[in-house]
Amino acid sequence: MVVDGLVWCGKIAGGQHSGVFTGRDPNTGEVKREFTPDVKTYWFHHRCYRAKATDKYILTSRTGIEFVDVRNQNWETHHWVRGACTYGIVPSNGLVYAPPHPCACYLESKLRGVSALAPASQRTFSEIAPAESRLTKGPAYSQIGNRKSLLDNPHDWPTYRGNAARSGATDASVELPLSDRWRVDLPGRLTAPVVAGGQVYVASQDTHTVHALNANDGKTVWTFTVGGRVDSPPTVYRGRVIFGAADGRVYCLRASDGALVWRFAAAPRDMRLVSYGRLESVWPVHGSVLVRDGKAYCVAGRSTMLDGGLSFYCLDVATGQVLIERTLYDQKNPQQDVQTLNMPVASTDILSSDGSMIYMLSQAFDTQGNRLQTLDPAADPLERATMQIGEGAHLFSPTGFLDDDAWHRSYWVYGKAFSSGCNWWFRAGRYAPAGRMMVFDGERVYGFGREPGLFVWTHVLENHLFCAAKQADEEAIASVKQWSNKVGRDAVFNRQVTRQTPTKQRLAPNLHWSVTHPPLHVRAMALAGGKLLVAGPPDVLDEDEAYNRPFAGDVKAAKVQQDAAYKGDGGAVLMALSADEGEAVFQVDLPAPPVWDGMAVTENRVYMTTVDGKVVCMDGR
Repeated sequence: MVVDGLVWCGKIAGGQHSGVFTGRDPNTGEVKREFTPDVKTYWFHHRCYRAKATDKYILTSRTGIEFVDVRNQNWETHHWVRGACTYGIVPSNGLVYAPPHPCACYLESKLRGVSALAPASQRTFSEIAPAESRLTKGPAYSQIGNRKSLLDNPHDWPTYRGNAARSGATDASVELPLSDRWRVDLPGRLTAPVVAGGQVYVASQDTHTVHALNANDGKTVWTFTVGGRVDSPPTVYRGRVIFGAADGRVYCLRASDGALVWRFAAAPRDMRLVSYGRLESVWPVHGSVLVRDGKAYCVAGRSTMLDGGLSFYCLDVATGQVLIERTLYDQKNPQQDVQTLNMPVASTDILSSDGSMIYMLSQAFDTQGNRLQTLDPAADPLERATMQIGEGAHLFSPTGFLDDDAWHRSYWVYGKAFSSGCNWWFRAGRYAPAGRMMVFDGERVYGFGREPGLFVWTHVLENHLFCAAKQADEEAIASVKQWSNKVGRDAVFNRQVTRQTPTKQRLAPNLHWSVTHPPLHVRAMALAGGKLLVAGPPDVLDEDEAYNRPFAGDVKAAKVQQDAAYKGDGGAVLMALSADEGEAVFQVDLPAPPVWDGMAVTENRVYMTTVDGKVVCMDGR
């Protein structure tokens, strides 16, 4: 890059390089100016693409995107955003365009998808309106009695994944065999269902509408349309239906007729952007709101690094009044506590709670909305992966509960930590129960995900259904850590070695049972009355064969068939397994796969939403 008549280059290729930028005379090569980075942070090797430049900045990507101002000799770092391999980022039109990427660094903080980022200085923010002026009272305000909480009814499924812990488990029993009781069509892409008080609730994301259906026959009771996408189902509590939306608001409706009780503008300002082709608030709210003891907890925003950060709220369910408000904004010191390829959680997700703490991804909060450190922020990534037991262990995904991409570098964990980075992303799965989807009860975790020997760099992803202890003991963790250190690089890159190693040497949680090569890819799961219910498209491809014989005719045909199944064209399978032994006790074909995590269970009934726009009720009559 030529700036002010000098040719500039920097020592930035390797993580240990100095970062010194040098400006040379283009005719003689004589050094005219030179400066070192004025920030102290972790540097990785330069990303797998070339740096870019504008007439003011050199845009390097040693770790994320660094804006290097050679005139003022200043570095501004952004570890939480980067480009794709080879292609990189594109500075144009006064914006920086960041495309999708397959990188596992900073998974709980980094932006995903295609993003267009503008300078913060281009946006003039108005003053935030007082909380009381952002509350709208509806016609049903103060008209709902103090009914017993439906969340206390163990045979209802009144919130996402059944309860505040998002366990996906219920004490309700299910009789087999199951058959259709009813099925109805609804428009658009559907969320998972919730069931409470004799009604089924589901949101149509494309039409911004929440539907209430009669649980006995599927007939519509009421609908309510809002100003943005509702990405997950509502929570039902004491005759109220509470949910957030991408218009930046939280809604409370009367369960009986859908009348508005109150609406709160959680977005600090009324500003819009285009997200996936739709107009949304700059500060959207996830549909599923966490409710505990008459209080609703939610977060508005997209990242602690963007647009003034995230707004954490605790609202009174009955009145909508703000009880607690916190701003989570890390831009003043964005690289604080960075250790290798981990940094503080910046992305949002559906909140969960274990009764004492509230969680967003791996980040813990107290009930006042204060961020808690349950991990040592100075821990190196190898040690971080082992920090899974004790207070603060919970179910989470580093890319969020709603991530349905089946990306091989992300998975759910029942523990406390995920260790990001190219050589660490698979390690948490050796020390804590981990899988593509999981449910849990008081003692055990049940799941679907990669076989234990494939928590390693691998092109092959054969899966299993399993049951494991919720937490490993310290001795088992130390033993797996010792094996990993002894085997060295083979424990990172060689799946033949990890597959041949006995399970107890490479997996710390005690595995009670494992079912290899299940006949489906699980997209919905629930634990009910001693049975594990799973549903998803059929698994017809042997990935070892696909890797070893990629051009064989039968393998190519199986790949085409598997691709069609992923898209919903090959029907689906619903299975029930014994929770104690893993033995299959029921199996039936379905016309279409469920939506991601799209199952709810009440007494002797299973409800699913499917990719072809149907809500299905099955029972064991």
